[in-house]
Amino acid sequence: MEKNEKAKAGTAKSGIGFFERFLSVWVLLCMTAGVMIGVFVPQIPSFLGRFEYENVSMPIAILIWLMIYPMMLKVDFSSVKKVGENPKGLVITWVVNWLVKPFTMYAIAYFFFFVVFRNLIGAELARQYLAGAVLLGAAPCTAMVFVWSYLTKGNAAYTLVQVATNDLIILVAFVPIVGLLLGISGIAIPWATLFLSVVLFVVIPLLAGWLTRSYVTRRHGLAYFENTFIPKFSNITVAGLLLTLVIIFSFQGQTIIDNPLHILLIALPLILQTFLIFIIAYNWAKVWKLPHAVAAPAALIGASNFFELAVAVAISVFGVNSGAAVATVVGVLVEVPVMLTLVRIANKTKNRFPA
Repeated sequence: MEKNEKAKAGTAKSGIGFFERFLSVWVLLCMTAGVMIGVFVPQIPSFLGRFEYENVSMPIAILIWLMIYPMMLKVDFSSVKKVGENPKGLVITWVVNWLVKPFTMYAIAYFFFFVVFRNLIGAELARQYLAGAVLLGAAPCTAMVFVWSYLTKGNAAYTLVQVATNDLIILVAFVPIVGLLLGISGIAIPWATLFLSVVLFVVIPLLAGWLTRSYVTRRHGLAYFENTFIPKFSNITVAGLLLTLVIIFSFQGQTIIDNPLHILLIALPLILQTFLIFIIAYNWAKVWKLPHAVAAPAALIGASNFFELAVAVAISVFGVNSGAAVATVVGVLVEVPVMLTLVRIANKTKNRFPA
């Protein structure tokens, strides 16, 4: 028990790292580098385009797997047995993440892409951007939420239960919700590819993470696993993400040069959606009189996105050249600055919740 507490304390002290804090800066730099490569060295994306199978870029698939696997290492599924303790916070997390967020994301994105920006985007791109937004809306955060929880002094053990149960729900809810919302939008749904994406980018990394966690913890203890083993993968995750962005935008280079305003047009509904979900969950927690250490993570886990999964599925289903892939990457771009803003809001309003 004492070892468990020391491990959690060691993990919590890490907070948000240098790369994570300035993630949006690195994303912008990688987007710029990718666009420049696509425009001035088109031979590179042309060469990478040869390594595709069933619409999936193999180099990007490998990089995404390297991003997702370290995140799954952090999930301790033994925490699920605590699901009955203080269920109100979990109810908020589940309802907001799965019965509210995907549908509000769809409504907001549809309104902006098909109504407000109709004359600036065009119907085909609007459908692709909407698809990317739907993928983000149906993928609640499973990794960065540990950072947001730490920054708001959230209950680390409770946050772990929220993340673990969300990962299990993703296995059964992600595909039906995405399929429903894409079908309503008139977007052709390659069901086989959608299911394959979940297997490749959720089931396999989840299983690999669980097996690795079990093996290393049994051999070396939880303190070693949390404080020494997991940190070894932090740079791999960031490197995989940034290289993925460079490749995606190398394929999109000329499109971005021709339509630079589109990045801002995509970002606006994503930002509004993030604030909306936070407001709904945070105020619900206040009405239910939950302690701030539970309320803040419950609101932040829904507001943030499992953007790695969204990017992976967008590429698998729609291709690396698609507007859907670009939309999910813009989600990466706005994630950190918006979430840090919400963290500040949560910290400044802490006195409104029970001690």
